[in-house]
Amino acid sequence: MKAFAIFPLLLGSALAAEPDITGIWMMGQSLCDGSESLPVVSSEGSKWGNLMFQRSVRTWLAKDNSATPERRPDESFRLVPLRATVNGGLGETVANGMADHLSAQQKLPANYLVACAGQGGRQIQELSSADLSVDERTPESRRHGGGYYKTSLDDARRAVAQTRSRGARFRIESLYWMQGEGNGGPTGGIVPTRWDAEMPRPEGLAWYRDQLIAYRRQWSADLCAITRQKGELPLFTYQTLGPAGEAQLMAADADESIYLVGPHYAVPSAINSFYPPGRHGDAIHLAADGERWWGEQVGKVMHRVLHEKEDWQPLRPRKAMLEAKRDSVVIEFTVPRPPLVIDTTFLARQESAVEGGFSSLAGFRVHGVTLKAVEIASPTSVRLRFTKSLPAGEKCRVSYGYPFAAALGTIAAIQKAGNGDEELVLTRSFAKELKPLSDEGAFFVTNTSGTNTRVPIRSVREEKGVSVLRYEPRELRNGTPFALGQAVVAQRPFSYGNLRDSDPEKSVYTFGDATYGTRAGQAYPLWNWCVLFSDFDVEEP
Repeated sequence: MKAFAIFPLLLGSALAAEPDITGIWMMGQSLCDGSESLPVVSSEGSKWGNLMFQRSVRTWLAKDNSATPERRPDESFRLVPLRATVNGGLGETVANGMADHLSAQQKLPANYLVACAGQGGRQIQELSSADLSVDERTPESRRHGGGYYKTSLDDARRAVAQTRSRGARFRIESLYWMQGEGNGGPTGGIVPTRWDAEMPRPEGLAWYRDQLIAYRRQWSADLCAITRQKGELPLFTYQTLGPAGEAQLMAADADESIYLVGPHYAVPSAINSFYPPGRHGDAIHLAADGERWWGEQVGKVMHRVLHEKEDWQPLRPRKAMLEAKRDSVVIEFTVPRPPLVIDTTFLARQESAVEGGFSSLAGFRVHGVTLKAVEIASPTSVRLRFTKSLPAGEKCRVSYGYPFAAALGTIAAIQKAGNGDEELVLTRSFAKELKPLSDEGAFFVTNTSGTNTRVPIRSVREEKGVSVLRYEPRELRNGTPFALGQAVVAQRPFSYGNLRDSDPEKSVYTFGDATYGTRAGQAYPLWNWCVLFSDFDVEEP
């Protein structure tokens, strides 16, 4: 059972039994600062009394005393209702979804103050007290600013001063970490700094795990020294899609004060975003609804851990075993809210077809084995069926999380459409396979023959019994066009799988952006999806 203690703070000589304002301090890179998460969907102030500084949730601002946060003007720290703000290409963050869901679950809602001092593209030691972004070995293009960690500490000092001036009391309840992609290496390992060689995956994961644990401990100690709290501040994190994602889970296993909420792959990507001057976002970022939806997931887990004292674990594999005939594997999972569901309605069925079966199916891959089915074996287990038995004595391993959704045959025609768009005409109707993808929003089509190219598909229609996919030629990867006869597959922006639990928790928000997909007005589903994992050992029968 994880345990931590946060005791009331002291302001002057008065003991604060119930602080009036409670902090959630955030740090991270692009998904944390809301890169390309536009247009915002939380433009109105929080209905639950949650707050931000007047300068916005993003307290670190380039060219605004970024390295000297103590010089920032006092007036920019006035407390105002929490809402999403726009700063160039920065928009919605997780703040409203997280704080508002957390408040809504409590009988006596707290007034949460949320502050984020990170910046997109940053590595863990650039965001730490080491502040490597100002190191002379750092490339000039990444040396602008620095001071992220110092900014986070100064934010806490400002919060104490602001609440004292209001006759209120302040403490920080939790930390939220949203970084890891910046340390991913090109071959699946970890790059510690911008000038170091990539570390092999096992050593790299252990390095990142230790870095994150050390970061939480120092961040907690430094913030508590400012707020005059005792004990340890718990840190919540998501699972990044890069190699650091497994290291984050390792850190949660090793540090009782770190909690992995889960993976974020079910939420919409920023390829659905749109902002001046006529730009769509990058696939690695989140749409505004994706930020707010994921924030609610974080708020849900924070409430269960902080207030209901739940020993939280994400949906994750616990044990995998070959069955007696060696033609199937049963995987047992830790499931937050059973039963397990293989959901191919909300998310398109993940599949990579090969001759006679699938190399991956519903997100699962057994290395060296062709799959023919994935099915629920019990409320907490899944069975993977093979096309043929594994030879006696041969070992196998299971991985989970791949981007391909469906094979779409070949391109029958490429035709012009309105507004300069183009369309791929397929050889038959793929309406059933494409519906979950188009319900979600934009998705990719990638060719598997000829010169490699890829493009976001922004609308799908049926014409004369075949599917027609519309795209903007300017979005073709490297400007490379498709060709007649090429085989193509549909692909989600994120690696993913179809395994989730049956968590019944209700969201406080609904999908707010009606410009893409079909979900506007629907509640965010707060199911827990299975973590991404690789090379999980399978035991003998």
